[in-house]
Amino acid sequence: MSNVVAITAFIARRLLAAVPLVLLLSMITFIIIKAPPGDYADGLRTMLINQGGASVAEADAQAALYRAQNGLDDPLPVQYARWLWGIVSRLDFGQSMAAGRPVAAIVADRLPPTIALALLCHLLATGIGMALGMLAATRPGTLIDRAVNLIAFLGMTTPRFLLALVMLYVLVFRLDVATVGSFQSAQFAGAPWSWARAVDLAAHVWPVVLIAAWGGLAYNVRVMRANMLDVLSAPYIETARAKGLAPARVILGHALPNAVAPLIAYQGVALPYMMTGEIEVAMVFGLATVGPAIVGAMAVGDVPVAATFMLVLAVTLIVGNILADLALLLIDPRLRGQLTGGR
Repeated sequence: MSNVVAITAFIARRLLAAVPLVLLLSMITFIIIKAPPGDYADGLRTMLINQGGASVAEADAQAALYRAQNGLDDPLPVQYARWLWGIVSRLDFGQSMAAGRPVAAIVADRLPPTIALALLCHLLATGIGMALGMLAATRPGTLIDRAVNLIAFLGMTTPRFLLALVMLYVLVFRLDVATVGSFQSAQFAGAPWSWARAVDLAAHVWPVVLIAAWGGLAYNVRVMRANMLDVLSAPYIETARAKGLAPARVILGHALPNAVAPLIAYQGVALPYMMTGEIEVAMVFGLATVGPAIVGAMAVGDVPVAATFMLVLAVTLIVGNILADLALLLIDPRLRGQLTGGR
């Protein structure tokens, strides 16, 4: 019972400590988004002149009216406070200036597929990365070790957006693949879920999953290999081998539980890293995820959309670190003992 109370208190402290951090991140994000000159009203003015045939005076008047109606003429602290108060008081993230929809509705459309793709990439990168890292650590200096290190090096140094551009070129212009740029084919739009629809979804998203998981896999390989090499040189591992234990039992039963703890701690930043990787690739492939929404909103000065999505990414980073710390507490009795004062 004491462990449950201690862990609950730990989570409560971390959540309370995260509140001022989220506020600070939201403030910095809002200021950075508003820093470039111009706003959405400037884009509206240009559109009225170029596409609507309005005169400069008419366009200026409409832009000024839009700023007055939407509070764009207010000082920056006032605009930030109004946006933040809407979130805190009634979970209102504002209205998208470009789409004319509540920002919450846009987040509800874009965030679930983004998180689903990021989680899939994260699980693949973690599982395969752990396996390859263990394989390389148990065969140091061999051809297998060099090959795994080469995979990790290429994954860490090759920009994912460059890989996405190359793959997009090969799929579209060389292989004439039509399943690019959307989550589903037209015949499955709005259709109930079925095996055929799931296969069609996989045919559309596999390039994004492959490229986004590549970088995460590389980091997991390096972390797992380094941790496993340290553990395998520990005296208790030599003792286990001297007792005649099977190599698989030594590695899986003795080395792995101690080597995996730093990797779990790394997962606190790995999930946000996978989200940003998925965002990069999804932007190249034009999928309806968070990435294109952020870029599109910032391009036209749609501050509520851009600020909200950046805030969501910041919260993801904080939540990921809290979950990683909680996982460490659950698997490491020494950490639980520190929380409970050794009881």
